[in-house]
Amino acid sequence: MGAELVRYTVSDAIAQITLDRAPVNALSMALIDALLEALQKARDDQSVRAVIIASAHKVFCAGLDLDIVRGRRGIEAKAFLERLYFALNDVQYRMGKPTIAAVDGPARAGGMTIAISCDMIIAGEGSTFGYPEIDVGLIPALHFVQLPRLVGKHQAFGPLFLGDPFDAATAFRMGLISELVPKGAALDRARAVALRFAEKSPIVMKIGRDAFMRAVDADYRRAIEHAAESFALVATTRDCQEGLDAFVEKRPPKYTGR
Repeated sequence: MGAELVRYTVSDAIAQITLDRAPVNALSMALIDALLEALQKARDDQSVRAVIIASAHKVFCAGLDLDIVRGRRGIEAKAFLERLYFALNDVQYRMGKPTIAAVDGPARAGGMTIAISCDMIIAGEGSTFGYPEIDVGLIPALHFVQLPRLVGKHQAFGPLFLGDPFDAATAFRMGLISELVPKGAALDRARAVALRFAEKSPIVMKIGRDAFMRAVDADYRRAIEHAAESFALVATTRDCQEGLDAFVEKRPPKYTGR
């Protein structure tokens, strides 16, 4: 399961999946595959009644390893997105049991993808959220689909196209997160909620959650396809590669519109 990247434990009918790629859980292909394997294991284990995704570090997840996109062709970037966008969505869609993201630290870009894929997000005060892709010549394509559905068009546009981080209190007011708890308490609260879910009938929970996912899915998958195509297209532009190079080289980017 890529034990060095993801830890998987089960207690009291709750599966806890802990991201453990120091220092910031930057998303590599190996890490996302380990996460998917852990989610699939939780899905297939009939003794598991609820699932929590958490971090072993002060950062929940900082987003993609830039090497996934930097110097790569668009088709190579899309291969990763098919795992992060499609496979993650599919395993969550068919999970049949509640999933909770316990966030107690920064969540950015692909880290937002992981958190928002869950049924609930419980965040500690001091956590921050954001979509910094625009500042390195990329676009948070998946979140063009996800975020407006969660918080509305006008609330979503600024975070997506300015790239500024925002705090947990703002995220709560927007409707992005389910609960705001004291700093350091997100995992404990997630476990308390998961224990309540675990008390419910597993067959009723599965049928009910399946119905809920169908109700909120609508044209989500088709929209995700378009988002992945747009990301891959952006990755082929000179400005994208310039933005990524500038970030790595710690200098202002020089965009040319190409």
